[in-house]
Amino acid sequence: MGSKQRHLSILLAGLAVLGVAGCDSAQQSEAAPAPVQVSVMTLKAHELSVSEDLPGRVAAVRSAEIRAQIGGIVQRRLFEQGAEIKAGAVLFQINPAPFEAEVDSAAAALQRAEVVLARARVQVERLKPLMHTEAVSRQVYDDAVSQRDQAAADVAQAKATLARRRLDLQFASVEAPIAGRIDQALVSEGALVSLTDATPMARIQQIDQVYVDVRQSASALETLRRQVRSDKPELTVEILGSDGKPLGMQGRILFSGIEVDAGTGDVLLRVLVDNPQRRLLPGLYVQARIPRAHYADALSVPQQAVTRTAGQARVWVLDAQGRAQPVAIELGELVARRYRVVSGLSAGQQVVIEGIERLSPDAQVAARP
Repeated sequence: MGSKQRHLSILLAGLAVLGVAGCDSAQQSEAAPAPVQVSVMTLKAHELSVSEDLPGRVAAVRSAEIRAQIGGIVQRRLFEQGAEIKAGAVLFQINPAPFEAEVDSAAAALQRAEVVLARARVQVERLKPLMHTEAVSRQVYDDAVSQRDQAAADVAQAKATLARRRLDLQFASVEAPIAGRIDQALVSEGALVSLTDATPMARIQQIDQVYVDVRQSASALETLRRQVRSDKPELTVEILGSDGKPLGMQGRILFSGIEVDAGTGDVLLRVLVDNPQRRLLPGLYVQARIPRAHYADALSVPQQAVTRTAGQARVWVLDAQGRAQPVAIELGELVARRYRVVSGLSAGQQVVIEGIERLSPDAQVAARP
């Protein structure tokens, strides 16, 4: 029995030693955990431009409806549909024969009135000395003067009538009031046109320059005005296609005639764009990249590096001992999935961008750029 008790005591002492050694190892592992593997970036100040892409529609700078100023039958169409037209070019020819006849009639009426006026003047000159010698009465002379003045008025009226008939003859050639690209003809040869027609004969749109109309909240309008006053007299806007790809075209915002929509609170901004190659057509859907702000020395962090606790934005920053610490920051605009940092960080600090979910305050990390 004594031998068995001695072996049991030795076994229990060995187990106690192993238990103490295991506790020491556990304490050592808890005291020195493995560093957390994270990816970091070093903050650097950089130039940052903030903009917003807004949808818009293209509109012609000038548009004119071609309408008849007289009634008649269209004889010819004198343009190619879709062509570039110069101002004053003849587009349609209305049958001029009735108007030529009216011009001839008005010219004959003027000639007859001038003959009557000439005779009345001769009559007045003839009676004037006779009245002084009392060979004729004053009444006869006054009647002759009245007839002369009436004949002069008839001549003036005949001249006005002739001018009007000549103008009608001129209107038989329908001219382009502005230069631009003409659409398809809306009337054909042989059609009867008049001044009261609801449909125009054609339309001309000037598109060497175009407007891009975009809607913008009224609250952002004053910011745009300040940019114009402080930086430069014209605010440059980049034009994008409907797919968001740049078209290599730029315009400038026109601030004249802005009115706030009472229903939506938006304003209609007009962007004037040079369009020499006619790439932008009226009615086309495009996007306008409106500049918002420009920062010469901005700090920004990736969107994935930002966490929020009770609405407060935070990032994890490495201190001088290589430990991760949460830092509260104030965020600005989101540009290309990166937040502009308003306050809370400075250039040169290292911010954790990957492995954030494994971090705790004062955690030792193994950082890789």
